[in-house]
Amino acid sequence: MAEVDWRSLYPFESKTLSMEGNAYHYLDEGSGRPLLMVHGNPTWSFYYRRLVSAFRDRYRAVVPDHIGCGLSDKPQQYDYSLEQHIGNLTTLIDNLDLQDITLLVHDWGGAIGLGAATRDPARFSRIVLFNTAAFPPPFIPLRIRACRIPLFGKLAVRGLNLFAGAAVSMATEKPERMTAQVKAGFLAPYDNWQNRIATHRFVIDIPTSPRHATWRELERIEEDLVKLHHLPVQMLWGMKDWCFRPSCLQRLRESFPQAEVHEFADAGHYVVEDAHEKIIPLLDEFLAREPVDGKQLPSSNMGLQSSQ
Repeated sequence: MAEVDWRSLYPFESKTLSMEGNAYHYLDEGSGRPLLMVHGNPTWSFYYRRLVSAFRDRYRAVVPDHIGCGLSDKPQQYDYSLEQHIGNLTTLIDNLDLQDITLLVHDWGGAIGLGAATRDPARFSRIVLFNTAAFPPPFIPLRIRACRIPLFGKLAVRGLNLFAGAAVSMATEKPERMTAQVKAGFLAPYDNWQNRIATHRFVIDIPTSPRHATWRELERIEEDLVKLHHLPVQMLWGMKDWCFRPSCLQRLRESFPQAEVHEFADAGHYVVEDAHEKIIPLLDEFLAREPVDGKQLPSSNMGLQSSQ
C-alpha cells in the first residue's frame, strides 16, 4: 500500500530544543504576539495546523510536541508525568523568552499549559480553552479505563494502536473530515510499539485517587487558577465530547466566570477539526480586542454561551 502524503498538510519548519539530551520538537512560525498552542493525547502539533496557517501572517505561532509525542524524541526510559511535561513547556517558554502569550490548550494540554501559566503568570495575557480540564478527573470513561488495565492496556495502546487509532474516528463528529491524508497525519508519529510509549503513559498518568502525584499536581493547578483570573479567557467547546463532557466546561466556567464561551453542538473532542471554520473567526476577533487596564474589552458573547 502506498504511503499517504500527510506532510503537505503540515508545511512548517521543524525546530528542536534539547531537553536533557532529548530533542523537543516545536514549530515557531510567523512573528508578533505569541500564540502558544499546547496539544494533548494522542495528538501532536499537527492538530493545530489550521490555526498555525490562519494566524502566522500576523502572530507568532509556537507549537511544541511533548517529549514522546509528534516529532519529538520518544525515550523509553523517561518520567512521562504531568509535572515533567509542565517543566518541559516552562523550559521552552523561558528559552524563547516568550512574553504577552496567548495560551491555547486542548485535552492534556490544559493541565500542562495552565500548569506552566500558573508558575509564571506575568508572561501570559490571554487564554483559549478547547475541550480540556485542569483539575482531578471527576470520571474516567470506560473506553479509557480499559486502556489502563495491566498488560491488556499496554498491548492495546502500544501493540495494536487502539488509542490513537480509535481517536481518529471516535474523537470527531464529522468523519468526512478525517480523510486518509488527515488520519495519516495524526497517526504518523505513532507507527510502532516504541513510538507509542507516551500515548500509553499519558493514560497511565490519569490519577484515580489523591495518593497519586498527578492528582495532587492537578489540585495545585486548579487552586492556582486564581493567579490567572485577571486574564481574558475564551472557551471553544465541542458539546458531543464523550471524554471532556459539558460538566468539564461548567467547572472551568466556575474558575473563569468572565470567560467568553462558544458551544458547538455538532462538534466532538477534536473540536478544531470539527469546527475550525467557526473557530478561526471567533478566535481572530478575540485576539484583536485590546485589553484595557488588564481586562478584555467586552463582546456580545462575554460570559454567555452560544450554540452553533
